[in-house]
Amino acid sequence: MDLRWGILLGYGPLFVAGLQMTLQLTVVAIGAGLLLGVVLGLVSSSGDAPRAASKLSAGAWWLLRAITKGYVAFFRGTPLFVQILLVHFALMPTLVHPEGGWLLSGDAAREFRQNHGAFFSGALALTLNAGAYISEILRAGIQSIHGGQTQAAYSIGLTHRQAMRYVVLPQAFRRMVPALVNECVTLVKDSSLVSAIGLAELALAARTVAGAYSRYWEPYLFISAVYLVITLVLSALAKRLEAPAHLRGR
Repeated sequence: MDLRWGILLGYGPLFVAGLQMTLQLTVVAIGAGLLLGVVLGLVSSSGDAPRAASKLSAGAWWLLRAITKGYVAFFRGTPLFVQILLVHFALMPTLVHPEGGWLLSGDAAREFRQNHGAFFSGALALTLNAGAYISEILRAGIQSIHGGQTQAAYSIGLTHRQAMRYVVLPQAFRRMVPALVNECVTLVKDSSLVSAIGLAELALAARTVAGAYSRYWEPYLFISAVYLVITLVLSALAKRLEAPAHLRGR
């Protein structure tokens, strides 16, 4: 196999820009997905909370849990690639459209879609997907904490919200670190799917080089190495966070 790595030299800026876009997309999706996942995870775990004072409140919480379960089932049970296409070609025109967009309309919508449409769609799809997975990670982390601790918190007068904030979540988050890092690694790799809607990230940069030279080993091996380095760094960070506090500096 004759590899010609020199063909990549002229596309250095394209790969650098693609790497920056990949990292930006991942950071936005993880940050927003974590916030969404925490909210959904707390809702799905609320079934263990003390019963609501009124039937109306109890019914509202039941409905929220049902909606959350449906949301999680959809985004975990369908391909991310399909979700990206749905967001970009179906949801995006509804939210941002020159004629009657829910969020933006007119010239502002036209300019936004031209300059930021692909990034917005990709980040939104990855966020919605990550939120579903992170909510299940959070739910499992909460359930891993012995129920006696929650009951003890209630016995000293803490509300369910206070018990979650001060007793359960600090312990659960520590146990969730490996799963959260795995989700970060998955998002880094899955960000390559966004190239299907024209976002100029690493996979699209490699496809551009492959199309120019009709050579595929070099560009795709190169971005594979870049993805591998990112995932190894995240894995090393996870091991450091898992270690006891007095051992992290060693």
